[in-house]
Amino acid sequence: MKVGLIIAIRRELDAFLQSGEKVTEEKTVGKTVYQTKMEGHEVFAVQSGCGEIDAAASTMLLIVKYRCEVILNFGVAGALEEDLQVEDLFVVEKACHYDLDTTAVDPVKRGQYEEYPDEFIPLDAGLVELVTEKVPGIRKVAAASGDKFIDEREEKLRLRAMGCGICEMEIAGIARVCERSGVRCLSIKCISDTFEGGAGDFNTNVRRGAEKAFSAIRLVLGGLSDRPPTPLR
Repeated sequence: MKVGLIIAIRRELDAFLQSGEKVTEEKTVGKTVYQTKMEGHEVFAVQSGCGEIDAAASTMLLIVKYRCEVILNFGVAGALEEDLQVEDLFVVEKACHYDLDTTAVDPVKRGQYEEYPDEFIPLDAGLVELVTEKVPGIRKVAAASGDKFIDEREEKLRLRAMGCGICEMEIAGIARVCERSGVRCLSIKCISDTFEGGAGDFNTNVRRGAEKAFSAIRLVLGGLSDRPPTPLR
């Protein structure tokens, strides 16, 4: 199976590059695509950069050029609940693009695309269940996703009130492209900064959190052959 990996920043990418497999590189449309064999699959990885635009563009690259049948994302996230701790591990069940706001012209809520019944973009339910089978102790979560590093308490409370448990900067763009392309999508996140934490904690914990999230991705890769691929629309 052809599997795409979307990874936001270099410190997260290192968890993949240092995994021990032989990796080849290809430069295309301003990106480096890393290719390897892992758990019996062809894996194509891209460091997308931060934010929804770059994440969406990298996702489309892997789907259109490399014909990836599944897109996986891993990395770190911030906590929106006080009881979450550094290195807590989550699988994203659904994502809210909280920056989106067309309420002035459309009968929707803030963060809602018209074709969805609420503010949340669903990720592949079968893959979410696969993660819960393969990764002991991992929890499901709704992610607030947008183009800002959330550091302010008031903003964390606002996003939590929308029904989100973590915040990050890429998965809404990834999930949106995958859903519209008929490609399965999965995201595993590890807490790097707690509710009371911020950028300093992120910088301290990002590498360790990314390694833990990538270890979970490897467990998932081992079980992907049990789940039939979704054909492109």
